[in-house]
Order: sequence, then structure tokens, then C-alpha cells
Amino acid sequence: MPELLLELFSEEIPARMQARGAEDLSRSVATALAPVVEGAPKPFFGPRRIGLVATLRDAVTTEGKEERGPRVGAPDAALAGFLRKHGAAKEQLTERNGFWVLDKPGETVTARDLAAREMPKLIRGFSWPKSMRWGTGGSFTWVRPLQRILCLLDGAVVPFDLKQAEDEAHGLASADLTEGHRVMAPGTFAVRSFAQYEDTLRARKVIPDAAERLRLIEDGLNALAVAHGVQVVPDRGLLEEVAGLVEWPVPLLGRIDDAFMDLPPELMRTTMRVNQRYFAMVKPDGSAAPVFGVVANIEAVDGGKALVAGNERVLRARLSDARFFWDQDRKQKLEDFLPKLDQVVFHAKLGTQGQRVARLERLARFLAPQVGADANLAARAAQLAKADLASGMVGEFPELQGVMGRYYARQGGEDPRVADAIGTQYRPLGPGDAVPAEPVAIAVALADKLDTLTGFFAADERPTGSGDPFALRRAALGVIRIIRENGLRLRLSDAFAEAFFGFPQAVGVSPAPEFGMAVAQEKLNAGWQPSRGSDHPPMVAAFAAGLVDFLAERLRVQLRGEGARHDVVAAAFGAGGEDDLVRLLARADALKALVESETGANLLAAYKRATNILRIEEKKDGPHAGPVDASLLAAAEEQALAAALDSAEPASRAALASEDYGAAMSALAALRGPLDAFFERVTVNDPDAQLRRNRLRLLSRLRAAMDAVADFSRIEG
Repeated sequence: MPELLLELFSEEIPARMQARGAEDLSRSVATALAPVVEGAPKPFFGPRRIGLVATLRDAVTTEGKEERGPRVGAPDAALAGFLRKHGAAKEQLTERNGFWVLDKPGETVTARDLAAREMPKLIRGFSWPKSMRWGTGGSFTWVRPLQRILCLLDGAVVPFDLKQAEDEAHGLASADLTEGHRVMAPGTFAVRSFAQYEDTLRARKVIPDAAERLRLIEDGLNALAVAHGVQVVPDRGLLEEVAGLVEWPVPLLGRIDDAFMDLPPELMRTTMRVNQRYFAMVKPDGSAAPVFGVVANIEAVDGGKALVAGNERVLRARLSDARFFWDQDRKQKLEDFLPKLDQVVFHAKLGTQGQRVARLERLARFLAPQVGADANLAARAAQLAKADLASGMVGEFPELQGVMGRYYARQGGEDPRVADAIGTQYRPLGPGDAVPAEPVAIAVALADKLDTLTGFFAADERPTGSGDPFALRRAALGVIRIIRENGLRLRLSDAFAEAFFGFPQAVGVSPAPEFGMAVAQEKLNAGWQPSRGSDHPPMVAAFAAGLVDFLAERLRVQLRGEGARHDVVAAAFGAGGEDDLVRLLARADALKALVESETGANLLAAYKRATNILRIEEKKDGPHAGPVDASLLAAAEEQALAAALDSAEPASRAALASEDYGAAMSALAALRGPLDAFFERVTVNDPDAQLRRNRLRLLSRLRAAMDAVADFSRIEG
């Protein structure tokens, strides 16, 4: 089958856009050439090119189809428009069921003609996160100036250009030419196949495969590190970025001036990574090593000595700047930065960073006893947590917020637990990041995330679809991980309510009734009712319940990702009113064990039969509430089921109260036999209205007893 090779060659494409651009191009070509494409196109990308190789069929014959036109007798203009649209004459039409009909025969489309027709539209309409215009090319845009289009089918050029009306599009047209390395092998060369394309590019000092470039960088840096008795600090993101900056990677090793080795290692790493894309290294004991890795894009005749020397000079200048901020910030205590936070806006609807500090201090003190932390230390850590935002260092390197606060707190003589809590307040930063484990750090990290969630939900700045500009889903997952991995017993509803009252807008609720009320109203509209004995106003309790729902949904997503049964998780969460994640997870585990047993499967089938009967009958005459009349239990099987419920209900309630979810499930499992016998021998819809109503109440009681343990209606099977 013919091979399609497409390369779009341009000025340097930002590394972060290359992979996505190549994937989007591959999908677009697969869609545009769908009738002839065999399998998925294989994309490739690099600093100056994105492209793909695909296998196509020579040609494809489409099936004929019928196009229905206007009614017979419709105005002439309607008929003329239909004929013009399809390029047909009236003689080709037939009359069917009162309409004019055009029978269009199938046509044979060649891969070459289809590609020549579709490629200009595809390239002109291609979307980048950011595009630019240049020269006098009219309306045509690309991520960087596009210089060449290589498009071959079976070794021959697919002819097309990008001209459109008055837009010359820089005269760009397809050809069989591409270029090698800009410095080591400049100039164009002709291509006839993908294999030759790869081989010739490699000979001209370009590696088109991004994964291979990344592997060469990683292996080369590791080899240099081992030779010097050090290790490369793992940084997958930097590896991928550098692989997108070089076409012919040449790893080199430079030295860091001893005068800078007393700087915090995080500071040195950030300076090297953010400003210069250098790789940090550590000694076997984990301390910073006085060397760094750099990746050149050429093979220098001197083995890279001049390149290394130049990069060492640049790094000295960068580290000198970092030392200036380090020395300046340490001339005052961390708490001296606090007044400046009153002038820093956190969010237009949520006040300043100074106001946020007051909320965090209050919330951390509330959380401390619940997580086993000293309340005064937790409050102190929360008070200082954001102080480094006003420091010169964090102003220069925002990535170091929290990290620098920890150093400044230690220097200022703060309790080590306070300093460490400041340093870990943002954790976990991602799925692979560790969560805080020390109680004071836990209290501060939870306070930070709970305040963020509460504030943005109250301001109705919730995530929508894939959009989450304030990273609220990440904050929710952080709360979940901290609770799960530390086994914390925390009532989330109370925590969210406490966080809510930390906002000036929420005091007494009445000064700004719209604050947080969108979330609360949604819960109330859905039929939510506050639990008995709640200490919070109904609207605040409803708002907190809405946030618990958001966390519960994030937890369900996380559990499904871990392989848990989604229906069992939903059933455990559906019992209602539960906001202790540890209890929820224990309930889900016990429920899974029950429903995957033979007894549980049969019990579930009987439960669904009972709920189906109730749903049908309640549509006729409303809910069948009220106590079961023992004197109307005529059949032995319904008497046995009532007796089983008399035993199972209090047993399951007691087990739930003591958090023995296995025992609660066992109590329900005892209902299986009596329930099977009931459905086998008892007619629920008895002709006697009293018996019918009483039996429906019995089934309603059964449903309520099981729903108190879990929402069995959500379990599949």
C-alpha cells in the first residue's frame, strides 16, 4: 500500500507545543483522509518540524446514495438551488412520494487526489495554542514561520499549495525537500520514503524521534554523572522539554563555583532549571553536587569545552542574582513580611493575602485537635505560611513559595515543626508527591486546601467541564490523599462550615446572602435535608454538603482509577449524610465483599425485585409508609421476613454506629433466605387491599433497612 509522508518544517516550535501539535496533525489527517487511511498515522516531532507517516489505500469507491430534493410543485428557485448544490440537471431527477430525488452514483476517489484536495484546507485551518503572522503572507498563520511542506505519496509529491483568493500564503507549496541540522548540516535534500527520510536526517545530524532524543539525553547525563560519582536529580518534565529544544543532543557536564554551594539546594535547582534548563545533580548522600548537566545541540570540535565554559559563566551570573535575594531576605524575620500581604490581592472576590492568613490561622487552630496537632503551633505555622510571598526571592522565583518560608522560619528560630509545616503546605503537588505526615504540617496543608475550596465555591468560581483555572480538583484530591494516607477521622461538613465562617462576607450569612448560596441552593433544590442536631444554619450546612459532594466525586474518580468497582463505590456513598472518608472507604470495602459473595448476589436480586414492585405500586397510590401490622401477616413466609427484619434492623444499626461494617453487611445477609421464600410463595398484590398494603409496607421497611447501610439501587448486576 502507498506510504504517505507529511512534514511541516518551520522556525523553532516551542517545546511544550510540539507533541500536541503532532498528535493534532495526525488526528486531522486521519479524519480528512478517512476513506483511504489504513490504521492510525504515526506522528513525529522536533524543534523545527512536525509530521507523520501513514499507510493509504490506492483508491476507494464510495457507495451511491439518494439525495431528496424539494417537493414536486415547489417554487422553481428551490429546485434550482438543489440542482446547483449537487451539480445536476433536472433530467437526472426522478419523482418519488411527492419529492424530487437525485440518485447519485458511487465514485472512485484516489488517495492522491483526496490528499491534494484536503491538505491545503487542513494546514490552513490547523490550530495552535498561539499562532503568528509574518511577512506579507496575508491571513495565513502558524506557530512560527512555516518554511517548507514535504508531502509524498508512494515516493511522489502530492501537488498542492496554500494560496487562497488574494492570500498568497508566502507562496508555500508541497515539495519533496526538507533540511538537516541548521549548523552541522545546513541545506536541503530530497526525500523519497520515510525510511530514507529518517536515515538521511540522522546522517545530517537530526534525530526525528522525540523518544530517542529523550533517551539519549537521559542515558548521556547518567553516564557523565556516574563517571563523577554523582546522580542526576530526576526531572521528567525537564527531560521532555530539552528533548524538544535540540535536534542532535550532546550531554555535557559543567561545574558550579564553590562560592555558591552554601545556597539552599532547592534554590540552585530552580535557578538552573527555570532560567537555563540545566540538570541538577546530587552526591550519594543526597546533598547538592557541585556539577550540573547541560545539553548542547551541536558536536563541538573542542569536545564542548567552550560550550561548558560559557554555560558556567552564565550560571555564575544567575546564582549571583539568587544570592542577592537570599542575603536581602534574611536581613529581616519571616513575620516582618506579613504587613505587605495586606496589599496583595488573593482574588477579587476573596480579599487579600493578609485576610487569607487570618482565615488560615483560625482554621488551622480548629483542625489541630482533630489531627493530633498542637493548636498554637498550627496557628503559628498558618500565620507565617504565606509570608514568603512578599519576599524578594519568591517574587523572582514563585516556584519556591513555601520552600523559602521554611528556610527563613528556621533562621528566625521558629519551632522546627512550624518551619516544616510552612515548607509542606502545598503538598501533595501531584499524584507522585508525598503528603504531609507530621500533625502540625497536616493541619496547615488541610487548612490551605479547605480555605481554597470553600472560598472559590462560595464565590461560585467552580470547575466547569475541563476548565479548572484555580486547580480546585487538585486541591480536593490533596485533601483526600492527606486524609486517606494519614487515616484521619475528620468531619468534612464541620470543617467546610468552619472555613466558610472565616470569610468576612459570610459572617452571620446576612451581610452578603449571595456568598456561597449558589452551591447551597442547588443542594436544597435537590431535596437535601440537614441532619438532626446540626449546629450550622441550614444554608451553611447545605453549602458544606455541596462541597462534601465535590470531594466525594473526586474520591470516586480516584477509586475507579485504582480499580475499584464504580457501582459499589457509588452505593457506599449513596447511603447519605456521611462525610468521614475513612468510614466511607470501610463501608465500600465491606459492601464489595458482600455483593461479590453468592449470598450478596441473591440478596441484591431480591432487593431489586422489591424496589421494582414498590416503584410501580407507589406510582399508583403514593408511598407505602407506616408500620407493618403484625396481625395482617397471614403467610408464614411474610411472618418470617418480618421477624428477620426485627433482628436485622437493630443489628445493622448497632454495627453502623460502632463502624463495624462487616457486621452490618452480615446482618443484611441474614435476610436472604426469608426474602427468597417470601417472593417464592407470597403474592404481594393480593386481592385483599389490606393484605396488599401491609405487604408493600413490609417491602418498604426492607428497602429502608438496606438503604440505611448502602444505596443498593446503584449496584449493577
